[in-house]
Amino acid sequence: MMAPEVKKQCCESLPFDVLSNLPENVIDIILMCLPFRDAVRTSILSNIWRYKWCRLPELTLDDAFWKTKNNLICHTTAITKIIYHILIFHEGPITKFTLCVPKSRSCPMMDDLIYFLAKNGIRDLVLKLPFKSEPYELPPSFFKSLQLRNLNLQNCLILRPPSFKGLDRLIRLELCEVSISSEELGSLISHCLLLEHLVLYIAETYSNLIEINAPRLKSFYFAGSVRSIFLKNIPLLAKLLLASSDTDYFGEEKWDIVKFFELFESFSALEHIYLNMLFAAEASEVPTKLPFNLNSVKRLDISVDLYNSVEVSCALCLIRSFPYLQYMDISEAYPKYDIEEADQVEFPSDVTFNHLREVRLTLASGSIIEMQLAKLLLANSPMLVRMLFASCVVKASAAVKKLAAELTTFQRASPKAEVSFIEN
Repeated sequence: MMAPEVKKQCCESLPFDVLSNLPENVIDIILMCLPFRDAVRTSILSNIWRYKWCRLPELTLDDAFWKTKNNLICHTTAITKIIYHILIFHEGPITKFTLCVPKSRSCPMMDDLIYFLAKNGIRDLVLKLPFKSEPYELPPSFFKSLQLRNLNLQNCLILRPPSFKGLDRLIRLELCEVSISSEELGSLISHCLLLEHLVLYIAETYSNLIEINAPRLKSFYFAGSVRSIFLKNIPLLAKLLLASSDTDYFGEEKWDIVKFFELFESFSALEHIYLNMLFAAEASEVPTKLPFNLNSVKRLDISVDLYNSVEVSCALCLIRSFPYLQYMDISEAYPKYDIEEADQVEFPSDVTFNHLREVRLTLASGSIIEMQLAKLLLANSPMLVRMLFASCVVKASAAVKKLAAELTTFQRASPKAEVSFIEN
């Protein structure tokens, strides 16, 4: 414990107001590490700190920001007042801005906000507006945000002005339930010449195809009707996620799954694929494998209905077409508990996984068909190092854990393969 005399001497050697005498760059670092609400609260520390928050280049007004001490969301009038306060007092550039408007609230001065951000050199913009409200139409000032690098929009309406030439510095684009025609969306993407990461969450099924023409694109995440997209020119694509949400878009017409995946033949850089096999349920004839191999694919994450023979056949067709697959994550798309009524699917024994090193199985019930899948992988993976089991439902975890324990006694092609159960 410090002696009173030493403690007194230390206190006398310090400035009376330590916080006010901090270097400007140190104050900026402190404010950047704080949530925006707390950064504003530092105004009460001293007169010198009062307006320090006004020069912050990154502002985050998310759900946590709008909550009061009583855990109640601010009213629309309060939201408007706070944002106007920020617009009036802020100085200098704003390079990153995040706005998440709470559910059942609105933000009536969005046009002023967009104009302010565009004028102040915005580079990273996140606008997440509540789904229950009408889509917010982006004003003309938005299309003058020429410094944008990252853009994330939710529940917005995009009507591009004829003179708009694109966001030529945009690297990442994420659109969630954004109202825009398929033609305009395709044109917007093709005019983002530096685009590397694209995320589209679209519930609407377009009558016309969305053309994806992005020669620098490295990752593409799409959730919607996969039959609404046309992957035209993406030679650098390394990561692809396709989560289908529509199986009857073409009514009774069967879908040629081979023709769809033939588009992948030119993806020489593709390493990681995620697929849910919902779209495969409407496929016509399913071949044993594709007419070409995708040798670059190293990881496959797949969600499949193990009791649907068409989905399983499509999944096996793809797996056979990825001869250098090293990591695989398989999850049960539709957990079934009434196993007696479910269709049983037989797995072929001629599938070999020569390079597979790790498998994760997220299963539903530890049923016979799930055991057959696990046995197939163990028996035909000579390089396997690890097989991990998890349960997709809590009440079935005991059964899946028992399945994992039973499989430790089964024959396996790799003597190094470990089988274990993990908690989700």
